[in-house]
Amino acid sequence: MFMLLLLFFFFFFCREKKCSIQIKLRMLFKFCFLLAFYPSFIQSLVPTLNDDVLGLIFFKSAIEDPDGKLASWNEEDESPCNWVGVKCDPVTNQVTRLTLDGLSLSGHIGRGLSRLQFLQVLSLSKNNFSGTINPDLSRFGTLQVMDFSDNNLSGSVPDELFKQCGTLRVVSFAKNKLNGQLPDSLSYCPNLVSVNFSCNQLSGRLPAGIWYLRSLQSLDLSDNLLEGDVVDGIANLYDLRALNLGKNKFSGLLPDDIGGCSLLKVVDFSKNSLSGSLPDSLQRLNSCASLYLHGNLFTGEVPEWIGELKNLEKLDLSENYFSGRIPFSIGSLHLLKELNLSMNQFTGGLPESLTNCVNLLAIDISQNKLTGNLPSWVFKMGLQRLSLSGNRLSGRIENASFSSMNQGLEVLDVSSNVLSGEIPSNIGVLSGTLLLNLSRNHLFGSIPASVGALKATQFLDLSNNWLHGSIPSEIGGAVSLKELRLEKNYLTGKIPTQIKNCSSLTSLILSHNNLTGSIPAAIANLSNLQYVDLSFNNLTSSLPKELANLSGLVSFNISHNHFQGELPVGGFFNTISASSVSGNPSLCGSVVNHSCPSNHPKPIVLNPNSSDSSNGGSSPNHRQKIVLSISALIAIGAAALIAIGVVVVTVLNIRVRSSMSRAAVALMLSGEEDHSSPSKDPNFGKLVMFSGDAEFVAGANGLLNKDCELGRGGFGVVYQTILGDGRSVAIKKLTVSGLIKSQEDFGREMKKLGKIRHHNLVTLEGYYWTPSLQLLIYEFIAGGSLYKHLHDGDSKDILSWRQRFKIILGMAKGLAHLHQVNMIHYNLKSTNILIDSSGEPKVGDFGLAQLLPMLDRSILSSKIQSALGYMAPEFACRTVKITEKCDVYGFGILVLEVVTGKRPVEYMEDDVVVLCDMVRGALEDGKVEECVDGNLEGNFPPDEAIPVIKLGLICASQVPSNRPDLEEVVNILELIQCPLEGQQEELE
Repeated sequence: MFMLLLLFFFFFFCREKKCSIQIKLRMLFKFCFLLAFYPSFIQSLVPTLNDDVLGLIFFKSAIEDPDGKLASWNEEDESPCNWVGVKCDPVTNQVTRLTLDGLSLSGHIGRGLSRLQFLQVLSLSKNNFSGTINPDLSRFGTLQVMDFSDNNLSGSVPDELFKQCGTLRVVSFAKNKLNGQLPDSLSYCPNLVSVNFSCNQLSGRLPAGIWYLRSLQSLDLSDNLLEGDVVDGIANLYDLRALNLGKNKFSGLLPDDIGGCSLLKVVDFSKNSLSGSLPDSLQRLNSCASLYLHGNLFTGEVPEWIGELKNLEKLDLSENYFSGRIPFSIGSLHLLKELNLSMNQFTGGLPESLTNCVNLLAIDISQNKLTGNLPSWVFKMGLQRLSLSGNRLSGRIENASFSSMNQGLEVLDVSSNVLSGEIPSNIGVLSGTLLLNLSRNHLFGSIPASVGALKATQFLDLSNNWLHGSIPSEIGGAVSLKELRLEKNYLTGKIPTQIKNCSSLTSLILSHNNLTGSIPAAIANLSNLQYVDLSFNNLTSSLPKELANLSGLVSFNISHNHFQGELPVGGFFNTISASSVSGNPSLCGSVVNHSCPSNHPKPIVLNPNSSDSSNGGSSPNHRQKIVLSISALIAIGAAALIAIGVVVVTVLNIRVRSSMSRAAVALMLSGEEDHSSPSKDPNFGKLVMFSGDAEFVAGANGLLNKDCELGRGGFGVVYQTILGDGRSVAIKKLTVSGLIKSQEDFGREMKKLGKIRHHNLVTLEGYYWTPSLQLLIYEFIAGGSLYKHLHDGDSKDILSWRQRFKIILGMAKGLAHLHQVNMIHYNLKSTNILIDSSGEPKVGDFGLAQLLPMLDRSILSSKIQSALGYMAPEFACRTVKITEKCDVYGFGILVLEVVTGKRPVEYMEDDVVVLCDMVRGALEDGKVEECVDGNLEGNFPPDEAIPVIKLGLICASQVPSNRPDLEEVVNILELIQCPLEGQQEELE
């Protein structure tokens, strides 16, 4: 428009002056020259206000405005001061502020903004601008605030951007995609108050001059890839209020002079690789309200001076390697609201001084090594979040503890400790709790019905405890549940149909229990279900076909139950894995490679005794025939096989006895240097001793004297004799000679057994071999068998609780060692557990099953029929592999026998009492303490006795996978053992 005015002026002037054609051409040429070579001259003729309009319109033309937020920007306007996001100086009408935050703008930031020569604030945050940073932005001579945060800018930060930044006070490029290094030119901006380059991909070291920005009050370089040491010099920033260098790759020590920044309120060095101890200068940060040092490699103890930071509101030292006790001085932080010391190596107990922190809302001290009882005062602090999981805290949670809790409690996590006792019956008072985790403890008893009052709870985990009884139907009242975990308990009964009321449920984990009945069809109404695990239970019946409607299923595991019939068709079940349905022999379908039988009508069966075929009923005068059921036929066949087996074993024993008179002559032995007899006479035999003298004091006639007999077992008779060096030994004469392996195999097995040494295992000293007689030479244990101490002992020799616990722990250690050397005992019973003079148990008779030519179940079971009650149920099932879990079962029965003083099976006048069933029933009735041996007369700690009984029941689980490993059993027993000072002597 202005150019048109000039042309109009030119032609008007020439007409008025009556210029010649030569003059007109000369003037036109000069005008064109000015237009071509002197645009600045033209610009100087245009008012500055219009330059702001042109610059903004040019900026708008390069971007996209999908929501039309810049519709008010009109190029015909003479002034932009009324446009959206534009502010002008009221005196000069020049643009000083451009604020376009959060308008969904996108595109590249062009050069148009460089025309705004008096701009002071440029804020384009929370948009979708892309491309690189335009270095022309440095031309603003008056710019004080530059905010491009929360966009999609990429590339490096131009070094020239900060070379003319004398007026710049605030710069933010946070939450973009910038890379490369921070430019050194940043230190040229002496008036910078706030710098924020967080949440980018910047790398390299900190610029050397950054500690000389003496006006700096806030520095945020978090969430980048910066590395190297945080060098000293930070004390120069004496006005610094907030320092955030978290989530980088910094290493080395905290700067020792950080205490010089006395105005600091927020310090964040989290998620780096900083190491060493906390510098003492930290204690001078008296204004600090938030200290975040989590996720580093700090070591040593937290110093007591931490309590001098009186203004601390948030303290996070988690995910480090701090050790020692939690400082008592933390109780001096009266303003503290959040305390996180999790994932360290703190020991000892919780300091009671924490009760002085009256403003505390959250405590997280999980994943440490805290010990002692769970303090009741921690429930009275009015917390919103409490996490003490993954420690070694013991004791009970009393009803009173829950009653005193803050109704605003959102998170309670005390999982993975050694808490015992029952779940408080008033658990429902935690109605506002979102997460409740009591898993991986030693809690027993039933799930309280008040669990239905947990209206707001979204996550409930009671798994890995010793809970029994049924799942209460009131669980349907917990309508907000998203995840329910009750696996690895002893729950019985049916899955309650009321669970359909938990419409938000996404995970239902009930595996490894003893649940029975069918899957409620109502579960198909839980449309949000993603993960279902009902494996290792005793569930029966067919699967509801409606389950195929669960469109969100990711996993559905029903393995190892007793389901039958066809799997649901459609949806997730068309691709379900075979492992998810294994262990259900009666299931059919392509997944289990078992075709489903066709449905045919039942055939009509005519009664042969009927006199009238047309008569629907039979006459009452006709004699009814007795029909043998299939089960009866099987029973008869089994009885016949057992009878045959008894005859065979009897014949074998007669043969052994008849050969004894000949074999006894072969025991005229003399000691040689290699401890073996050199005779090649097949009737003479071979004696091998692993250590000591090979000569017996008594002759061959006295060696197997009946007067020296100690006992009889499934594999032979045991005698006592004396070696030449004066040591007493026990000689086991094997009675399985007809089944023994060859001499070479026998010797190999003996040498293997001779190498097994443990203070809780009976030591094999040597062996003797002839084709008709085999002897095993053991160390002699004078204290006799555990059976004798429990069932045949004098009343004066009653085992105390401490002695019983010692026996249980020793048995577990001995068996654990056997399993470590890949040996299964197979024949655990109280007669094979010997007690030495110091009260230590020694497990004997191990490894003898290896002497058989093969592990034939019928032979093995006939040899250990005296172990009735100790045998794992899988011995009766040929499809189940015999593993170390069989020993765990026998150990579990032994535990119950030691605690109760009762035999595994006791025959009464009119009844047979199975110990395991009796104890489990008492536990379900809440009378488990009554099972402890009455001879103890109450002199036992229930906090030990009850968990030990529960452990015995777990080990004696019918399902092998439910039984723990013996190494785990040892660890659990050592955690259970907690004798109080002064009480130990009293109990003994």
